[in-house]
Amino acid sequence: MRQLDIPTEVGTARATMHPAPRRRAGRGALVLGHGAGGGVDARDLVALAGSAPAHGIDVVLVEQPWRVSGRRVAGAPQQLDRAWTAALAALEAAGDLARPLVVGGRSAGARVACRTAGAVGADACLALAFPLHPPGRPERSRVEELLGCPVPVLVVQGERDSFGGPAEFPAGTRVVPVPLADHGFRVPARVDSAATMGLVVTAVLDWWELLKVAAPARRP
Repeated sequence: MRQLDIPTEVGTARATMHPAPRRRAGRGALVLGHGAGGGVDARDLVALAGSAPAHGIDVVLVEQPWRVSGRRVAGAPQQLDRAWTAALAALEAAGDLARPLVVGGRSAGARVACRTAGAVGADACLALAFPLHPPGRPERSRVEELLGCPVPVLVVQGERDSFGGPAEFPAGTRVVPVPLADHGFRVPARVDSAATMGLVVTAVLDWWELLKVAAPARRP
């Protein structure tokens, strides 16, 4: 694991690299951003960073400048997008992004990834706990961000997510429901939380096998 600080026009972002072991590498890169209420220590991001490299997938967790600088409130969407695209460009230029390249994140990070997938040249997008609408406000839908993503998208969504449950997504959306989980993939005490995280990881790894994307040469 290594960290890289990346200057952007809105502040310094930080990328934490979890590379696949050399003997298993070569199956692509998964770059993930965090939500507006937390950082890259979110349980789903940590679970993927801890598991996917063993399957040959490099994982990069990108921390937004507002978190790196210690602020408690996320920046405006345009600022998040600019920082994210700058971080991806720097990682690409440094040769740290294998192909296929899958971008994603949890909650607000998933929105950023969907909005910018085309701009960063991603092959697919992973949306963990996509915030389809504010809690209790289904009329304020953000579905257009999801539908506007130009690459294949996988949504992994808790059944009790107050920002939109699996059944609220449009027909045709590839959604994996996480039983009894809320927006943070927390589950009732009677449910094995480790097994829940295992379900999230397995859903992503199974989808990786199904991705109908080419693995083009690294872009200049």
